Parts: sequence; structure tokens; C-alpha cells
Amino acid sequence: MQCPQCHTDLTPRTIETVAVDECRGCEGIWFDKDELRKVKDETDPDLNWMDFEIWKKTDAFKVSSSQTQCPCCVVPMHVLDYDDTGVKIEFCSRCSGVWLDKGKLGKIIDALQQELLGKSLGDYIRETLGEANKLLVRPGSWVSEWKDFATITRMLQYRILSLKPKIADKIIFFQTSSFNR
Repeated sequence: MQCPQCHTDLTPRTIETVAVDECRGCEGIWFDKDELRKVKDETDPDLNWMDFEIWKKTDAFKVSSSQTQCPCCVVPMHVLDYDDTGVKIEFCSRCSGVWLDKGKLGKIIDALQQELLGKSLGDYIRETLGEANKLLVRPGSWVSEWKDFATITRMLQYRILSLKPKIADKIIFFQTSSFNR
């Protein structure tokens, strides 16, 4: 495969445990279908329950045509402006591959982390209930859904404890007093 920017050969690279293709010239990265999600999940496990499926949430993105060709399909890709981050993502609608220019992966992870930190208690309660529902009714990977549920439940606990420090003090008191008996 060739870099869609420099037209030089892409070389294999591993991010966390995911094999991707990188251009040594411009340092852009090609993600085959689902590799970007896997990298996101492994880079910050707290983000694993946050879906980053760019082709399913097109209303949240500004989409335009690109002159850049997909390194796999050799067809023009599309450009997405990722929310208000200034990150432009090029993707292929045929193979669902994604091209990110140098430094854009870090900006996406940062944006997702900021979104995670900005959620309200109500947001976490809704997300927890949604993940519980998926766990109970959605066919598919039970293990994956359980991990998502466990993560969002932990994040809900953190949000409650950060908003109500007296609850945290009581929990610590009960834990330490039960050990001293």
C-alpha cells in the first residue's frame, strides 16, 4: 500500500497491540476497518464504552469529498471534521478504512477524554442504564458488553464520589472500621 499523501510505501507499525500502516515520510497512519476503535480502546481503557464509529454518527460530523485516494481501494475518500476539535479524518466509504495525518490520533484521544470528563452525573446514569440494557438484550459479545458496563459503572462511581465527598468519607470509614474489628 502507498501513502495517500506522499505516495511512498506504508510500513507496518504496532500501536498498543494493533498492527497499522504508517508513512515514514509524513507520519500519517492508515487504519483498516475497526483498527481505530481498537487503538482507542487500548490506549485508554476508560474510553472503551464510548463509541467512535464515524460512519454511524454522520450528523455529528461535517462531511466533504477528498482528493485523496484510499490506499486499499484506490477510490476517493471523504473528509470528516471531527466535532469542534479541528481534526480532519479521511475515510473510505467502501472499505471503512481511516487515514489520520501526523498527531491526529492523539487529538482524537484527547477529545474523547475531555468528553468523558465533561459528562454530568445524569449523563453517567443514562449511559450506565444504556450499557445495562445492551448487556441484557443485545446478542453478541457478552464479554465486550460486560467490560463496557463495568467501565461506565466505575466512571459513575467516580463522578458520584467527586460530587459528594462526604459519601467517599463514609465509605472509607466503614471500610477501615470493618478491618479493625
